[in-house]
Amino acid sequence: MTAYDLERYLTVRRAYGASLGPDGRLAFLLDTTGVPQVWTLDEPQGWPTQRTFYDESVSFATFSPTRPELVFGMDEGGNERMQLFRLDADGAITPLTALPEAKHRWGGWSSDGDQFAFASNRRDEAEFDVYVQDRDATGDAAERVFEGDGWFSVAGWSPDDDALVLSEAHSSFDQDLSVLDLDTRERRQLTDDDEPVRYRSVQWGPDGESLYLVTDRDSDTLYLARMDAETGELERLRDGGEWNIDGVALDEDNRLLVYSRNVDGYTELALADLVGPAELDPIPLPDIPGTVAGGVSFSPDGDRLALSSSGRSLNTNVSVVDVAALREADGVSEATDNESESAGAVTRWTDAATAGIPRETFLEPDLVHYETFDGREIPAYFTQPTEMPPEGSPVIVDIHGGPESQRRPSFSGLTQYFLSRGYAVFEPNVRGSSGYGKTYTHLDDVEKRLDSVRDIGAALDWLEARSDVDTGRIVAKGGSYGGFMVLASLIEFPERWAAGVDVVGIANFVTFLENTGSWRRELREAEYGSLAEDREFLEEISPINNADRIEAPLFVLHGANDPRVPVGEAEQIAEEAREQGVPVEKLIFEDEGHGISKLENQIEAYSAVVEFLDEHV
Repeated sequence: MTAYDLERYLTVRRAYGASLGPDGRLAFLLDTTGVPQVWTLDEPQGWPTQRTFYDESVSFATFSPTRPELVFGMDEGGNERMQLFRLDADGAITPLTALPEAKHRWGGWSSDGDQFAFASNRRDEAEFDVYVQDRDATGDAAERVFEGDGWFSVAGWSPDDDALVLSEAHSSFDQDLSVLDLDTRERRQLTDDDEPVRYRSVQWGPDGESLYLVTDRDSDTLYLARMDAETGELERLRDGGEWNIDGVALDEDNRLLVYSRNVDGYTELALADLVGPAELDPIPLPDIPGTVAGGVSFSPDGDRLALSSSGRSLNTNVSVVDVAALREADGVSEATDNESESAGAVTRWTDAATAGIPRETFLEPDLVHYETFDGREIPAYFTQPTEMPPEGSPVIVDIHGGPESQRRPSFSGLTQYFLSRGYAVFEPNVRGSSGYGKTYTHLDDVEKRLDSVRDIGAALDWLEARSDVDTGRIVAKGGSYGGFMVLASLIEFPERWAAGVDVVGIANFVTFLENTGSWRRELREAEYGSLAEDREFLEEISPINNADRIEAPLFVLHGANDPRVPVGEAEQIAEEAREQGVPVEKLIFEDEGHGISKLENQIEAYSAVVEFLDEHV
């Protein structure tokens, strides 16, 4: 089998973040230039046109509902202080915000496309106000329509554009909803729960009298619900059973609703007509390419919807679903009992390249479950290389960040490279991960923090019981909170690791909370514990205060502009571990933030990681 170098795997492209315009064009993000930029297509599999040409990553792009223009967002050097820009049909770009010290969080277009809304911390870095701005206004011309006292965001405009629905986040798993009347500026509180409740993916209903969303109120998992926009009264529409319904998109004009179910990390999509306020009539939806899908966006006329999908053996691309064809096929299916009629309704529009690497060489994981210290079953993805030596394969234990996140079986060029080099890859969703219910997510809160590390110890037990694993060559790798997990695992099980790779990880919970962006400190304290009440415990579990137990060689990777986990975390742990005699390599990128996003930096960073692992593993 032909061997491909690391750079080839890192240049496998992604097309995602789709938006359909009023002229029928598709806009999407594509990272062909090394960072995601805006591209457009006029037809499926056509030759795409690049529309932005920056050295920085574009974070989103969304068409106006009435004009062939779009708004996109971009920060500088990964600092997450996103600015908004308008891209016109002729290619002209207008900065809409141009206040680089503030964050701007997109809140959507009005239905006539004359205005847009956003939340920003212009007034106070720790608090987000709500603004409305005319599409042709620039600079600081936005009108502040609500002064917030916390983490507010705009979930969307009402159908007649006279109100906004606002979401206030108290933590990652606790939000409240309210409606802001744009004429009176009065805000009507819809939720005020006694315990943490999630309200996500909020959409206005076609009648303007209700909201459609997913929530876990009075439930362990997220379900699809309708909320009265006046009273906040909630009505359950669809239950995901033991799994979350974790996303919803709605087209007002055609009364269409799409929702997704997260089944052990794999996506199941459903499409339905909204017959009545609380009545859904399912429309059969053919298989979407890949195993993980999302980012659903309806065209302005509601005749089509675009989405992104991916799989471990399928890099990310955008498909478009012809809803009219589905409805027609549904009628044929009912008459003939032939469900294959709908197959032609899904068309892949983009063709993000695989850098010449045959797709059939990409490997799929096995979904496994292993028992941990308290008898729980921990889900994980385990992928083995095509060829394994008699003594077994080395293994990379790759731990996701968050911690309120979930490793899902989407494409990763770096993972496929390691597999091609003979590594097995083990990706656990330890306690604290999302996707498995509210109870599971809170099993690692504050004083239970190290229980998630014990789940990694149980993963090592599971791996070491296998004859196809080389137990002397197991690597811990992770980013952000996953970086903390790497450091904590090296400390808790020092003799069981061959090496560790810490990417933008937390080394000291006290300095992390003191120095993280002020706008997110309160949200993080809800998960980790507060500086005022839990400082002693935070110091006790911080890897920096236990670094004398690290034995395995350590690679530390970070971005200098990281606003979430400041670069001082990397500098602390690298210095302390080195003083303890641990072989340490540290690599800091001056033009990166919370992660390594630019292709040239990825190539440099992961080439160094590969050399490090070649030496020590």
